[in-house]
Amino acid sequence: MLAVEVIAKKRDGLELSTTELQWLVAEFLAGRVPDYQMSAWLMAVYLRGMTVAETVALTEAFLASGQQMDLRSLPRPTVDKHSTGGVGDTTSLVLAPLLAAAGLIVGKLTGRGLGHTGGTIDKLESIPGFTTELDQDVYLTNLRRIGLSMIGAGPTLAPADKRVYALRDVTAT
Repeated sequence: MLAVEVIAKKRDGLELSTTELQWLVAEFLAGRVPDYQMSAWLMAVYLRGMTVAETVALTEAFLASGQQMDLRSLPRPTVDKHSTGGVGDTTSLVLAPLLAAAGLIVGKLTGRGLGHTGGTIDKLESIPGFTTELDQDVYLTNLRRIGLSMIGAGPTLAPADKRVYALRDVTAT
């Protein structure tokens, strides 16, 4: 498989297979698909969109790219909310505490900025002493104790999400 073929297929409005999307994510993380080709693919997706099947396959590839946390031992339903874009996403900072106050456990995986306003992590890190670089034990302790914890993707947790998010930030995708 060649990255240029996957890019061209999406550019032309065709649906990518699960195998193609898994390959693209794995090869990107391994450094065999360079940033410029992933950026071209992201622009093709931005312009052409994704089918539900592609969205599911890409989500599963991102999930499989790193360590997964088992949250089944938590005592109440666990939720997350993810932005679909827009200028100045401030929803997480308001919605997450409200959901926690209502009795849900909010395990928020959040990202850096897409555009000029900064992302949730950027906003939280502007608070002196606040950190989103938590190990799994601290994250789970926070969820059990206060019902809310926000963490950023990293080298072991959703590394594909972190790398693609960084490209999206500088490519308007």
